[in-house]
Amino acid sequence: MRITTHFSGATQFGAALSLALCSAVGNADDAPDGSDARTLDSVVVEGQQAKKVSSPKYTQPLLDTPQTVTQVPRMVIEDQNLLGLQDILATLPGITFGAGEGGGGYGDSINLRGFPANSDITVDGLRDSAQYTRSDTFNVESIEVIHGANSVHSGAGAVGGTINLVSKVAGEREFNRVQAGVGSDRYLRGTVDSNFLLGESAALRLNLMRHENDQPGRDVDTAERWGFAPSIAFGLGSDTRFTLSYLRQEDENTPEYGVPYYNGGPLPGVDPSTYFGYRNVDVQEIGVDSFTALFEHQFSDNFSLRNITRQAIVEQFSRVDPPQGTYCLDTGINPATGASCNAPGTYQPSGPRGTTRDTRNELLVTQTDVLAHFDTGGIAHDLVLGFSLSDESFALDSGNSLRNPDGSVVALPRMDLYHPDTRYTGPVNFIRTALQRGELDNRAVYALDTLNFNEQWLLNLGARWERNEGTHRTDVVALPSAGGAITAGPELRNDEDLFSWRAGLVWKPAPHATVYLSRGNSKSPSKASVNGACTAQTCDVDAETAVITELGGKWDLYDGALSLTASIFRNDRQNYRVADLGNPDNPSGEQQLDGRARVDGLLLGVAGRINERWAVYANYSRLESEVLQGVSDRQSGLGLDYTRGDRLLNTPEDSIGLWTAWDIAPGWQIGYGASYLGKVWLTQHSATNVDGPLVTAPGYWVQRAMVSWEAIDDLQLQLNLNNLADKEYYQRPRNNGWAVPGDARNATLTATYVF
Repeated sequence: MRITTHFSGATQFGAALSLALCSAVGNADDAPDGSDARTLDSVVVEGQQAKKVSSPKYTQPLLDTPQTVTQVPRMVIEDQNLLGLQDILATLPGITFGAGEGGGGYGDSINLRGFPANSDITVDGLRDSAQYTRSDTFNVESIEVIHGANSVHSGAGAVGGTINLVSKVAGEREFNRVQAGVGSDRYLRGTVDSNFLLGESAALRLNLMRHENDQPGRDVDTAERWGFAPSIAFGLGSDTRFTLSYLRQEDENTPEYGVPYYNGGPLPGVDPSTYFGYRNVDVQEIGVDSFTALFEHQFSDNFSLRNITRQAIVEQFSRVDPPQGTYCLDTGINPATGASCNAPGTYQPSGPRGTTRDTRNELLVTQTDVLAHFDTGGIAHDLVLGFSLSDESFALDSGNSLRNPDGSVVALPRMDLYHPDTRYTGPVNFIRTALQRGELDNRAVYALDTLNFNEQWLLNLGARWERNEGTHRTDVVALPSAGGAITAGPELRNDEDLFSWRAGLVWKPAPHATVYLSRGNSKSPSKASVNGACTAQTCDVDAETAVITELGGKWDLYDGALSLTASIFRNDRQNYRVADLGNPDNPSGEQQLDGRARVDGLLLGVAGRINERWAVYANYSRLESEVLQGVSDRQSGLGLDYTRGDRLLNTPEDSIGLWTAWDIAPGWQIGYGASYLGKVWLTQHSATNVDGPLVTAPGYWVQRAMVSWEAIDDLQLQLNLNNLADKEYYQRPRNNGWAVPGDARNATLTATYVF
């Protein structure tokens, strides 16, 4: 299953693109007559303020949608030269990232409003649940973050919200847009985005990408990838439209585990550039194949049908050496225990070095929506009736590669803590130790209706029923020295009937202002994603429930050029699975739905044009999180709930995201951005630390800037400077484990030619 094609298919393409110059500037299909949409007018009208959510389940404009939705359009992404999903989400408040590990392997590990969101990523409204790194958004038009418990729209899960990637597709305007760029840290990038008209009602869009770079501020970490994404549309401008799209992307990256991180910070004296793995062993290879068919038919102005179907395969092979082991500081202290150690300044690797995972996710999903507008008794309805069917499978072969042929462990030498040896000279033999297989079938029907009583009052209602059926099995593989026999594990099954709902009341005191109150829920079964394992202790446990209550307001100024939003909310995780240890009435050890947690929050946003030369895109988030009960009722009654009152892990209290741009002179634009992430808690109280201090990771600011110059007609140059202050900061912390240093100061010079 390991991906072996690497980059051979992209060699000629990459060589051709290296002859061009490129600029991360506005999307050409946002501009008429093939011109480049760089002016602030186009940023606001088409780039920065989409009028509604891309999903047909949202029938109303954003102004009248009783829910917080944060949109990141293509213009804002390219102004800041943000490439991967985590790069983009890091500029938004209330979002943090985990260490990148999980049962499904290395990849995006996202925390949204205090709750895990790994399985709450969608592409064009369809779930993308594979655990991998979404390293490039060359084929993404915009990103939408739907905040709050939201199963009624996106299905099982979505406790903190949903992250949706909107794909580029063929359209009605012809353009050609070529980009290529260079920068510090061996940054080389080229893209082509072209839309060709094929007669009066058909079009072909072609997106190509080739990229490579070293990780800024790191000695070894590299990334290399290529992508190919054609889209063809028929019936443009007619009542019946049919679009076919395909995406192929291949990555070969160095898995980023960073440096040892103990008690809220890196080890003293360890340079953030230091690599603690083996450069000749560690690798992350990703292959994505995705085929999408979209059919739309408009029966009349008030009645339409839409179907989207996707088949996708995601393969990932990773072999990693996280910085695990025993450290002895040059002071002679072991940072994990605080005790003395007898080899100052050294590091003894141990733990799961050479961890190897070979995964394959397959998805087949179809979703059909019927949209109708009609009146009943003077009340206007915008009704969506729909159903979806999905079938997913997951396969994971896992084991270790730093092994002798018989499977025995290789002794790893002690090394210098401050200058570790990054080349491995021992045997490399993949010894498979486990086989995991999973399947997940989901069938759902839903109804969503907006009742428009008059110009001032709207009521948004939604309900969803779904049947979620999943299986999981883990087989154990004996070592070659023991015969290599496979012992089949039990097939565990989880079947759930789930009901989700949402209601929102909207009051419009003025045509361009709304005040809303909404409430909804989410349901999370034990088998919420195909690559999530349920165990004998969890598979028969009922689904978890979360409820969101939100009060907010939205105000569009200057004929919609500038949008202001504000909301306060309570996200209640009303019950989640916790262990039930030592209960004589529960001999199986089945977990109980006794856990409860809460996040109270405030979210403020502004997006658009303040005047004809100045645009701003900014958000602020305040999250007050709390564990209400972290153990079973029985343990709580015995006074063993040590985490009660603790903050949720990796959940910042304050966070800010800002990007602003000015037209300073004809053909010249400058931009400035800043992101702030407040401190987060890495530990909670326990039986060994009942009342003692907790470990936190410090907050930090990251600043960036941009200068753009229209050199000649249709050719623009853009200089991006990231981490202006060269701030040392750490992401994805795993306490008493590791954290990844943020990018050091770096620069890219890019240019775009539109014709």
